[in-house]
Amino acid sequence: MIKLHPETPMLSSFVAGELPASVSVIIASHVEMCSVCQQEVERLTLQAANACFGESNVMPMAGVDSVQIDDEFGSFSLEAELDSNELSMLEAITGMAPERDTIVNTAVVEDKEIEVSGVRFTIPRALRAVEMKPFQGLGKLSRSRLSLEDGDIRTSILHIDKGGSVPTHTHKGFEITLLLQGSFEDEMGTYHAGDFIWLDGKHTHQPVTKTGCVCLTVSSNAIRFTKGVSQLLNPIGQFIY
Repeated sequence: MIKLHPETPMLSSFVAGELPASVSVIIASHVEMCSVCQQEVERLTLQAANACFGESNVMPMAGVDSVQIDDEFGSFSLEAELDSNELSMLEAITGMAPERDTIVNTAVVEDKEIEVSGVRFTIPRALRAVEMKPFQGLGKLSRSRLSLEDGDIRTSILHIDKGGSVPTHTHKGFEITLLLQGSFEDEMGTYHAGDFIWLDGKHTHQPVTKTGCVCLTVSSNAIRFTKGVSQLLNPIGQFIY
């Protein structure tokens, strides 16, 4: 069961097209997996349409657990007009465009599936028009960067093999993680497929996965290791970022 969702203000910005492409992609991927947020996006879309005609009497969503959104996020906006390529990407993100064949420069692709380290998983529709760079490996961690031009914000698919972990760390900026497959746990709880996790410098944790997991991540800066010898690995934080 999905327990963690984007908050309503973030979904409102998503519906209004006010978010960076990378954040829109990860929200669209969550919405694809989450019936609760599908209904909320439909409600917010209707509310936005009604607002154009002076009607906005729509009740807010209640009863949904969510992750705290940092005030920093409010500064994001789309300032430039979309060119044809960006428009095509936006259509793919919102599900308005017809599906295209996935272009992936790594692993095995079949029926929108990817195989990495012997694990197969289906990529969300929002990613199918986005080029993926080859996976790079570091121990039990494999990372594929997505080719999204979004300033300092980086979007990746991470695979952590069974029994793998990331040493205790915090974040220099924000990090959004959408768990696509498998599960992992840290000091704050256990996470399952579909969970939408927002972390920043206020959070310190050590993710551990017993069965392995695949995540979609959006990060604005590198992670910073905080304990013992692992602090010597801080340059590797750039790899994960």
